Amino acid sequence: MKIKVWGCRGSLPSPGPENIIYGGNTSCVEVSKGDTLIILDGGSGIQRLGKSLSPKVKELHVLLTHLHIDHTMGLGFFQPLYNPNIQVHFWGPSTALEPLLHRLRRYFSPPLFPVRLNELPKHPIIHEINNSEFVIGDIKIKSAYICHPGPTLGFRMTDGDSVFAYMPDHEPALGSANFPNEAEWTSGYEIAENADLLFHDGEYTAAEYQTKIGWGHSSLQDAVAFGALAKVKKLAIFHHDPLNSDERLSKIFEECVTATSPNYDVFLCKEGEVFELG
Repeated sequence: MKIKVWGCRGSLPSPGPENIIYGGNTSCVEVSKGDTLIILDGGSGIQRLGKSLSPKVKELHVLLTHLHIDHTMGLGFFQPLYNPNIQVHFWGPSTALEPLLHRLRRYFSPPLFPVRLNELPKHPIIHEINNSEFVIGDIKIKSAYICHPGPTLGFRMTDGDSVFAYMPDHEPALGSANFPNEAEWTSGYEIAENADLLFHDGEYTAAEYQTKIGWGHSSLQDAVAFGALAKVKKLAIFHHDPLNSDERLSKIFEECVTATSPNYDVFLCKEGEVFELG
């Protein structure tokens, strides 16, 4: 299972010379195994991903954690959607109020976007999921609702003995009276448990988080504590605050490591990084 990061910035694309190391594109991660191609989220990074694909690709799957604009803003610029020879599948969270298809149509319509969903040359296949288990190619996937405003999923992807967990927007400290000491009541624990690699929200410093409780995001310190609770092998801090330059991200990460002294591998996710599991 090969994992490539096409965007790990949170909330808003942040291009510029001050953000060269960690990148400025919003959430988009490519997971591939043989002929299987899975894309996690459709943030601004999906535009570059689409340009890079081999002409041999005939089918791909886009798994959306949720439909906030930073996770969907790149979909209209994703070139495979305009290629009738490629079958695109959209997977996303179900709700009791409105079908996923109707929610996707909001983005693919004026004034947000000039091309409507039904005007694409080949209509995407829509799959609604919740606390689900399914298989794409050789990759087993488990989805579960996690703590973030609006219906939001975390994904656990298993290939043989290798496990990759993805929770770019997540507030694990909310809803648990005993975080990070009690796994049973911690959002997302079953997605991350014993993962070889976890991509997890770490947008704020501990001080910043105190004024943003309930916004749906995690401090770096809480992300490290969550990874330790779930006994993951590697944690990549994801969803970097758009206000933070490379210099500040490195500084606050060093302060976090000093404060938490993690006993496992923790690092800041970088756009363009590639990981091989299995």
